[in-house]
Amino acid sequence: MTRWVLAHRWPVVLVWLVLFLVGGAMTSGTIDRLTYESRLPGKPAQEANDTLAQRFAQTGGKNAPLLLVVTLPEGIAADSPDVRGQWGDLIAKVTPEGGRSVSYASTGDDSLLSEDRRTTVALVYPPANPTNAPYEQSLPAIKKTVEQTKISGAQVELTGQPVLSGRDSGAQRGPIYETLIGALGALVVLALVFTSGLAIVPLLMAAVAIPTTFLLVRGITGITDVSFIVQFLVALIGLGIAIDYALLVVTRWREERDKPGADGPDPEARKEAIVRSLNSAGHAVALSGATVAISLAALVVLPVPFLRSVGYAGLLIPLVSVAVALTLLPVLLYAWGDKLDRPRRAYRPDSGMWGRIARFTTRRPALSALLSGAVLLALAAPVLALSLGQPATSTLAKGGQPAAAFERIVDAGFGEGIARPVEVLVDAGSAESVNEKLAGIEGVAGSVAPQEWQGDGRRIVDVWTSADPSSGDGRDAVTRVVDTARETAGGLAGGGPAQDADFIDAVYGSLGPILIFVGLLTFIVLARTLRSVVLPLKALVLNALSTCAAYGVVVLIWQKGYGSELLFDTPAVGAVTIWIPMAVFAFLFGLSMDYEVFILHRIRETHLELAAKGGTDTTIPSVVTGISRTGRLVTSAALILFLAFTALASIPITDVKVFATALAAGIIIDATVVRGLLTPALVTLLGRSNWWFPRALGRLLVTAPGRTPGPRSPSASRPETEGRSTEPAGARSSESGRPGPV
Repeated sequence: MTRWVLAHRWPVVLVWLVLFLVGGAMTSGTIDRLTYESRLPGKPAQEANDTLAQRFAQTGGKNAPLLLVVTLPEGIAADSPDVRGQWGDLIAKVTPEGGRSVSYASTGDDSLLSEDRRTTVALVYPPANPTNAPYEQSLPAIKKTVEQTKISGAQVELTGQPVLSGRDSGAQRGPIYETLIGALGALVVLALVFTSGLAIVPLLMAAVAIPTTFLLVRGITGITDVSFIVQFLVALIGLGIAIDYALLVVTRWREERDKPGADGPDPEARKEAIVRSLNSAGHAVALSGATVAISLAALVVLPVPFLRSVGYAGLLIPLVSVAVALTLLPVLLYAWGDKLDRPRRAYRPDSGMWGRIARFTTRRPALSALLSGAVLLALAAPVLALSLGQPATSTLAKGGQPAAAFERIVDAGFGEGIARPVEVLVDAGSAESVNEKLAGIEGVAGSVAPQEWQGDGRRIVDVWTSADPSSGDGRDAVTRVVDTARETAGGLAGGGPAQDADFIDAVYGSLGPILIFVGLLTFIVLARTLRSVVLPLKALVLNALSTCAAYGVVVLIWQKGYGSELLFDTPAVGAVTIWIPMAVFAFLFGLSMDYEVFILHRIRETHLELAAKGGTDTTIPSVVTGISRTGRLVTSAALILFLAFTALASIPITDVKVFATALAAGIIIDATVVRGLLTPALVTLLGRSNWWFPRALGRLLVTAPGRTPGPRSPSASRPETEGRSTEPAGARSSESGRPGPV
């Protein structure tokens, strides 16, 4: 294919130029078409929330209420006529047209009054808009009114999850700023790698790949809803992947350019250097793209439109980046490669530092595997404490007036769950009895069923738990409430906590079959390429461990709070949002496999070269050569992705920060502990078993015999008509089911 691309350079450039220009021009419009909706079609909580939105003017449902609270001075009771009247007037004033609210003033319900009668709280549900800041239209006026109001000398305060989480701000920005920061960091790394004008080449490939991906995402938005998070993933993950793939090809091109037959300035020599580099590095890039795409297929098959849209866009990122690296990049290297490689220096493919690390690892493989494995397991251990759910309100309540107000609500005995009630919709005639029944459930702190919250023969009952719905006790109480409500004739249970439970079931209910599908497909692709059973299995196990280590880091930073404020100036959230672990697995599993592919592909290549020369002990030299020639590349590629994820973590959305933390931690762990130490140690320990590949499996996977890489001779370009293999005898013997000499 590379020769065809080089023979049709102008059409190739023209196609990519059109895609770049059209994609760039339409990027802003594409972002405008993205949605903030997160639906669960066919789930009971979604049905309840949809019904609430339709019958009650887009109030409540998955959107948590605003909370107004006042604590009166000693000797003044909130249930006194004067205070009750003032409180009722205020709540009526701050409730927007079409909104709904409930307070002690309107219901006389003791659930909204503290035991000492001095503190009272009201719930206000403004009509919501479908954005990341649902109350942005009404909240400024509510804040202003509350700030200006005192009752019996006590200041009224405003709090609630929308305020505490920062979702009261409607300011949203695109990913341009973060992408520029990530690109600048990548340019610094590339400048250190190439020390020449070639540093700009991978960035140019990313500059083409990102708008092209946005153009394809535009097409998807015409078919289905696409989450707003996709814009950040395409821009920043697309930046990192496109640069990484181009970096691999350009690095190999510099190496091939110094070999006989490809080291001259004439057109044929230039073409030969590019063809050779694409025959090796291009194959690794295509394989890497395939593994990333396979892991992202885990999101596409989920019954959650939000995550499916992330999967669709995620699939496009590696596919477009591979296409750019295999078509546009060869043309650029042919036309400008030598000119950009100034000042030109002798290229040394082997890294001295990584060579020393590889030699140490292969001399003491058991010790290296034990130590690096222990580090990996220690990092992964906190994943056992992983808690899925929305951030606990108490973890958001740190610093500032809204935080102090919520702490006062909890201290007054209203229960943490009041910030996120379960909204139950029942027949109006049975509302009072259902309210009484739900209030008596273990773990419930309060419930209300205002007369005003009814329409079309249906009435809302709000129920909240003593413990936060994200905690174990709170989740159990929510389950009891939801089960009881749904057992009632015509009863529907919605609200944020009920939807969270359905979300967990939708995302993780089929986790086992999805993991088996991704693992099996990845194994087939790797086994077919590496012609080994052991190496793909090892890669899958190490990828699973490195992904668990990334989860462990997230638990430590964002759930336990070790460093969230220091690193991100954001309090720990106490729980990991439900979609994040699945999305992290889909992206990180494939991205981590990139480095495994780069390394194992080079190790196998060296093994075949040595075996072709009659070598019988190829494992250690293959590992040393493979690590020394890919260590610098993998480190640079990982650093570029790390910088892209760091830029992603600067997005002012906490969920995105948590997601980016997991990806950044996973990439660094994978490129250092796993690929730099554990992989070479295990390959060394496995010895000749690395190349075990039964002939029957080869026939099943329809693989062609492995070939020794190297310069093409005229005879090598002719078709094989006698069915003879150029694979070394040592490698062939491993296909019979018996390990060959290594």
